[in-house]
Amino acid sequence: MHLLKWLYPGMRFKRWLCLFAVGALLTGLGLAIVFNYKYIDSIEEFLFYAVYTWTGSYDYMITAIVGIAIIVFGLIIMLLATRMVIRSLITVLVPDKSGRLVDMIYEHRKLDKGPNVTVVGGGTGLSVLLRGMKEETRNATAIVTVADDGGSSGRLREEFNIVPPGDLRNCLVALADTEPMMEKLFQYRFSGNSDLAGHSFGNLFITAMTEVTGDIEQALKESSRVLAVKGRVFPATTAKIRLSATMEDGTVVEGESQIPLVHKRIKRVHIFPHHVEPVPSSIKAIREAEVIVFGPGSLYTSIIPNLLVDNIADEIKKSKAIKIYICNVMTQPGETDDYTASMHVKALIEHGGAGIVDYVLVNNKEISAEMQEYYAQKGQYPVLVDEKAVEDLGIGLFKADIIDDSEMIHHDSMKLAQNVMKIYHTLKEN
Repeated sequence: MHLLKWLYPGMRFKRWLCLFAVGALLTGLGLAIVFNYKYIDSIEEFLFYAVYTWTGSYDYMITAIVGIAIIVFGLIIMLLATRMVIRSLITVLVPDKSGRLVDMIYEHRKLDKGPNVTVVGGGTGLSVLLRGMKEETRNATAIVTVADDGGSSGRLREEFNIVPPGDLRNCLVALADTEPMMEKLFQYRFSGNSDLAGHSFGNLFITAMTEVTGDIEQALKESSRVLAVKGRVFPATTAKIRLSATMEDGTVVEGESQIPLVHKRIKRVHIFPHHVEPVPSSIKAIREAEVIVFGPGSLYTSIIPNLLVDNIADEIKKSKAIKIYICNVMTQPGETDDYTASMHVKALIEHGGAGIVDYVLVNNKEISAEMQEYYAQKGQYPVLVDEKAVEDLGIGLFKADIIDDSEMIHHDSMKLAQNVMKIYHTLKEN
C-alpha cells in the first residue's frame, strides 16, 4: 500500500513514471532491433513451451495473462527503483524525514494548491492562527504590527533602531516546518541579571540578521530559510512608529504597552508619525489575497495599528478577497471592557472605513461556569455575540467552536484555520 501512495492525485509523479516506462520500452525495442529479435524469440518460445507443459495445449489467453503479469512486474520494478533513487537523494538532503518521503511530497503538493491567505494582526493571537493555517495552505502571509514598545522588542527597537522583532519572531516560529529544538531555541528567553536577561534568542537572531543584511525584509527572508517557514512574514511598515490612544474622556495615552494600563474606554488610536509607507510586499500580499483575516488578538494594539499605515486599509477595502474578522472570545481588561461582538467590528470599521471587513467569526462553544468565574477575577468576561447588531452593520456572521478550554480559554489553532477555510470554500461555491 505504501508504494500506491506514489500514485495519489496531485503528486506529479505518475507523469514521470509513465515517461520512464516509455523510455524503458524504447530501450528494450532498440536492444531487440540491435540483436535482431533473437533473444525476444527465445523468451517467447520459452513462454509458449512453459504454457504447453502446464496446460497441455497452446492457450493464448494464458500467454496473454503471463505477458500482462510481466508488464505489471516491470512497472513495479520501475516504481520501486524510482522511489529508491529519490529516497537516496532525500536521505542525504533531509535525513530525518526520509521515512515519510511520500507524505512530505503529497502534503507539499496539496498545500501548494491552497488559497492565498493574508492574515493581519499581531501578538500571540496571530501566531495561534498561523500555526493552524500552515496545515491548510503554504500560501499564507502574515502582515504584522510594529507598534510594540515593551519588553525585549522595545529594548531592541530603541538600541538598534529597528522594528520590534517579537511578533515577527512568533509568526516565523508559528509557520515553521522545522525540528522542535529549533523552535525552542528561537523562543528561548535569557534569564539572570546580565544585559541579555529578558531577551529571546529569536529576537536577537532577527536583530543580528537585520544588521547583517541591512534590511528587515531580507532578514525575515533569511530567517524563514533557517526555520523552513511555510509562508511569508512581513511587517506592516519598516518605519519606527509609536502608538497612542485618545480616550472617551479626552485624555491621550502614549505607548502601546501603556494603553491598557489606564483602564479607560478607548475612542480612537493613532500612530506617530501619522503617515508612514507600507512595506511593498505587504501591499502585494493584500492584492493577491483570496482571503484576508483580521485577528484574533488585541483589537486596538495588535490589529488596528496595521490599518493606520498608509494605503493598507485602502488596499484591503479595494480587494475582492473574502475579509474575515475573528472576534475575541473574552474581553480584554483596559482595552475592550464590556465590548460585544458588534462593538469590536464597529471599531474596525471606524478606523479602517466601510468595506474593511465582510464577515465575523465568533465562538459558539459554551464556556463553563468555573472558567467564567476564574476569568471574572481577572476582569475578563465572554464577549456577547449580539447577532442583530452585527448584521445591522452589514456584516455576515459565522458561529463555530473555535476554542480550546481544556485548561485555559484559548483559540484553537486547527479549529480556527479549518473554519476560515470552511468559510472560504462555502462562499466560493456560492
